[in-house]
Formats: sequence, C-alpha cells, structure tokens
Amino acid sequence: MIRTFLALVLIACVPLAVAQKKNKGDDQRNTRGVQGMVTSPEDTPVDGAVVQLKNTKTLQIRSFITKQDGLYYFHGLSTDIDYELKADYQGASSPSKTLSSFDSRKEAVMNLKLNKK
Repeated sequence: MIRTFLALVLIACVPLAVAQKKNKGDDQRNTRGVQGMVTSPEDTPVDGAVVQLKNTKTLQIRSFITKQDGLYYFHGLSTDIDYELKADYQGASSPSKTLSSFDSRKEAVMNLKLNKK
C-alpha cells in the first residue's frame, strides 16, 4: 500500500518538475543583456560614471556605477521592450542610446562616450 502511494506521488511530481524546468528555459529565451564601456571625451575609461537604463514602457530606471575599467552591464532585460541608456559623470553626459526590441542580440554591446562639459 505504501509503495503504491509513493509511486503515485512520484508520478505526480515528475510532470511538475519538467514544467518548472521548461518555464525557466522560457524565461532565459525571453531575456537579454546589454553591456559596454563609458569613456571620456579623450577615449579613456571612466571610473565612477553613473549609467542609467530606462524601461520605455514602465519608465523604471536602473543604475550602474562603473569601476576603473569603465564597464557596465545590465542583465535580465525583456526582449519585447525598448530601453534607453545614458551615462553621467561630474556634469558631463553621453548622448542617449536606445536598445530596441527589434535588436535580436542576446548580449548587446553599447559603448557610451561622455561629451565635454
């Protein structure tokens, strides 16, 4: 009797585990990332620049502060939403760039160059 019960429980749990694994894979297919480097007008990497990523649908803003290498990254972005990127550092700003929903790259590279003050 106990063996029958355990067998039924096991049979019921396997489809749930497979469904969870499938959903996790679906999430990864529907996400992407963007990364790049923030540089000064003289083309040197900027330590401490604030990179802002704005979701154009919800207007939510995420920020990243660059380190010595000037690199930034954002992961887990939706593939069906446009995002605007911009960098600021000590009064200097970069032009805004758009990561379009039509851009099919899983990892987009978008470098940002600060304008002179």
